[in-house]
Amino acid sequence: MILIALGSNQSGPWGTPGETVRKAFGRLNGGGLRLRRASRLVFSAPFGVTGQPAFVNAVAEVETALAPEALLERLHLIERMAGRRRTLRWGPRTLDLDLLDYHGLVRRPPARPVLPHPGIAERIFVLAPLAEIAPRWRHPLTSRTAAGMLRRLDPSGQGGLL
Repeated sequence: MILIALGSNQSGPWGTPGETVRKAFGRLNGGGLRLRRASRLVFSAPFGVTGQPAFVNAVAEVETALAPEALLERLHLIERMAGRRRTLRWGPRTLDLDLLDYHGLVRRPPARPVLPHPGIAERIFVLAPLAEIAPRWRHPLTSRTAAGMLRRLDPSGQGGLL
């Protein structure tokens, strides 16, 4: 299973954050990618840098023959097409695409991409849509399900759903 997290909190060439995430779903269904499932959109408080607009988030499952490195490059290309400019870490962005899991592959730094994504277990805005589309998915290192990890988090904490 290949899982991608999507997030946006700035309007850009593809429209509002919600429109941008929806358009990104379409971009995950072409160019060597096949969109299998997509979650509903969820709205969350910012994570990391808090003085910015709320985010629209989602998770998608895709199929591809691309290797993890090539897939990450494809995701970065889609971000740029949506107007993404990498400036402030965890700052506002038109589109953020994170590779969460690639068939359970485990890769530690300095490998790129690091797999599974190191922030999954702390992010409600990732775990809630992930649990919606892949309830049987298990974290490759802890074997915990998304729902199990979600239950451990404080819903009023940073990055919580709105």
